[in-house]
Amino acid sequence: MRAARPLARLVLPVLLEQVLALSVGFVDKWLAGNLFSGAEPLAAVGLVAYCLAFMPVLFAMPAVAATALVARHVGGGDLPGARQALTQCFVVAVVPVVVMATAAAIWGQGLLGLLGLPPESSLLAERYLAIVLPALPAMMVIAVGVAGLRGAGDMVAGLVSMSVVNVVNAGASFALGVGLGGLPRLGWEGLAWGTFAGYWCGAACVVLLLARNARGLRPRGGDWWPLAAWQRRIARIGLPAGVDAAANAVCHLTFLSIVNRLGNVDAAAHAVAVTIESLAFLPGSAFQVAAATLAGQYLGARDERRARGSVWLAAVAAAVLMGLAGAVFFRFADPLAGWFVGGADGQASVARLAATLVRIVAFAQPPLALLMVLSGGLRGGGATRPPLLVNLFGLAAIRLPLAMFLAWPEITLPAGFGTVAGCGMGARGAWLAMAVDLTIRGLAMLVIFSRSGWTRVRV
Repeated sequence: MRAARPLARLVLPVLLEQVLALSVGFVDKWLAGNLFSGAEPLAAVGLVAYCLAFMPVLFAMPAVAATALVARHVGGGDLPGARQALTQCFVVAVVPVVVMATAAAIWGQGLLGLLGLPPESSLLAERYLAIVLPALPAMMVIAVGVAGLRGAGDMVAGLVSMSVVNVVNAGASFALGVGLGGLPRLGWEGLAWGTFAGYWCGAACVVLLLARNARGLRPRGGDWWPLAAWQRRIARIGLPAGVDAAANAVCHLTFLSIVNRLGNVDAAAHAVAVTIESLAFLPGSAFQVAAATLAGQYLGARDERRARGSVWLAAVAAAVLMGLAGAVFFRFADPLAGWFVGGADGQASVARLAATLVRIVAFAQPPLALLMVLSGGLRGGGATRPPLLVNLFGLAAIRLPLAMFLAWPEITLPAGFGTVAGCGMGARGAWLAMAVDLTIRGLAMLVIFSRSGWTRVRV
């Protein structure tokens, strides 16, 4: 019971934060399914959701390093070192903002075309992202600032900032979408402007939290100059995590393109099912963050036993909760899917397929919990390479080829080697591949975590 108290103290605010973070996507998908007709807006908002999830991936390297380094220094009683670590992580995070903004301006339209949506849906997604992209610096401030505060044990900062993001996004998107209260009726673009406003307001909230010297992490003027020693530490810890996150994002976007090529109904059902399923792994996200913080702080205090025990406790709790959530979603998949499309009679084919997809992946929730939480514990301890290797293998060697084989009726081989017959199961086949991949990766992470070497990684 004593060991569970610090875990519960860290998990509950993060769980609420994750609910609010998901609500940003929920709001947009509900509005797309209820304010607009046809499957095209839902298919487009599904692609948009993937792209918005990819943007914070750009800051995975400095964010993971911020949590690990701040936690180690706080655990060792070195608050000036924790402050310097966070500031240097912000310095590093400026680079991907510039790179991504430049790449989007030059190749954005072509990259969206590679994701396989039909032209009408792809055009909607392009219009949305053109409005939201200037919020990239705000996403950086939220990602890195909240990561550093979590490393210091402040789990409320993320909750507060995501509350602001969600409230502003929901209110502004609806008001601008329908022209509420005399505001211009912007329709589809109104959803994008609401998201844009939400992220900038959330970033302002993080800046205010740091400015009031939260946990002693308020940056000082001299801390902003890039320091080679800190940059090397950040790269050693954060680079594998950054590569892991980027590779995950590329693989997930490739998976999305596999589904998108099946047509608007499959793409729309996929978007709805992903949103429903994401509720099931909310506990995994919360316990993952708590495991990373506790592992880093206990290792900073040179207490390997409590570092390992806290992560085990978090993993077991997440597996139980996610298993229960999977069972609930299996039972109520039909009404949940119908809710997103304006009732089961609104877009019946989309709702039926989305419910089937949710039921397929419900059985993979416990191994997904192990994958998420144990990976978080390893990263919090500075062992960022094992999750990278497991995720690369699972996604590239299992999920993607198996998804193509099960989903498509025919697979064209590269370099003119002809074609291979597939199973033609559509989105159902792709989601079966997802469930197999999650199960294998969860078990692999369990084996890796059981070994003792990760607690002795130099950071």
